[in-house]
Amino acid sequence: MARASGKRAVREQTGHIWLNREKPSVETAQRNSSMIRTLIPAIALATSASPAAAEVTVEATGPIIEITITENVTVDPDIANLSAGVTTLAPTAVEAMRQNASQMHRVIERIEVLGVDEDDIQTSGVSVGAEYRYDDGTNQPRFTGYRVSNRVNVVLRDISDTGEVLDALVAAGATDLGGIGWAIDNPEPAQDQTRQAAFATGRERAIAYARMSGYSDVRLLEISETIMGSRPFAQDANIVTAASRSESTPVRPGQVQAGVSVNFTFEMVQ
Repeated sequence: MARASGKRAVREQTGHIWLNREKPSVETAQRNSSMIRTLIPAIALATSASPAAAEVTVEATGPIIEITITENVTVDPDIANLSAGVTTLAPTAVEAMRQNASQMHRVIERIEVLGVDEDDIQTSGVSVGAEYRYDDGTNQPRFTGYRVSNRVNVVLRDISDTGEVLDALVAAGATDLGGIGWAIDNPEPAQDQTRQAAFATGRERAIAYARMSGYSDVRLLEISETIMGSRPFAQDANIVTAASRSESTPVRPGQVQAGVSVNFTFEMVQ
């Protein structure tokens, strides 16, 4: 485990290597050159706001190395994602919906009073269904009413208020609270850190393979990346029970991971 900028960095390195130890013939080189293509500059790193990168053909006459490097960095989360909902049961669907709407309205109002922006509150699902219970003696279904469930996803941008928000939601009438997901609002700084580490590792490893094969250096032909989304820790305890107690609900954000997986194609050169 390496250290990076005062934060724990967990490095995962995987790769696949293809080597042709003998110098290729002209025919082999021509086949290789027709297969190796690169986008320059910053092949797969251009954003939607950037101009389209030019695609060109690169002539490769030496053996090819393909390497994949994955780098992760562990950082403190700064947002919390939670799910809150209301479930009601009534003899008719209309009554169950009415009760649910009234209760859910109070829950959403309470969320907004706590300072959560309306853009950070999103309905994730509404369901209505008949409910039956099976008698033990006859094993026949007996209608018990209609169950209505309404849930919203909430983003908390001040994670120090998470426990207070959970308590307030239960007090306002929320009957269902999902697990808490911790995340990074802006993962770019952490991802940039892992990009630099991945690039350095990829080139270093490629040069090592080249020198073991009798070559002195490598030339970068192609590079692309896959963003590794933050991996939040989900606190999945019985939140409703804890939030209904007199003391504040304890929450621990812990840390989350963010990173990139970078694919390299190098040509070995003298």
